[in-house]
Amino acid sequence: MNTKLHAICNSKGRPLNLFVTAGQVSDYIGARALLSSLPDVDWLLGDRGYDADWFREALQDKGIRACIPGRKQRKTPVKYDKRRYKRRNRIEIMFGRLKDWRRVATR
Repeated sequence: MNTKLHAICNSKGRPLNLFVTAGQVSDYIGARALLSSLPDVDWLLGDRGYDADWFREALQDKGIRACIPGRKQRKTPVKYDKRRYKRRNRIEIMFGRLKDWRRVATR
């Protein structure tokens, strides 16, 4: 059995809120669970798994602009700031650090 970790982190890549789901569960479940705990920010960077119209509308209602590329199955492509999206590497680095610390903690 796998697990999937959903996280909210700040601009420096430090985790603010974490949510764990089963590995086969859609990313939408994690998005819905963490939506209420989003801090007051201007932008939200996310990967393609979080591309849903309801999620984009919920972010817009909170005054947050989404920088999420559209899924490949979308009939109409979604515009997003590609330059800003490149900063998502900080999020991936945060996940890598969490995995490294897990290795240290379980030894």
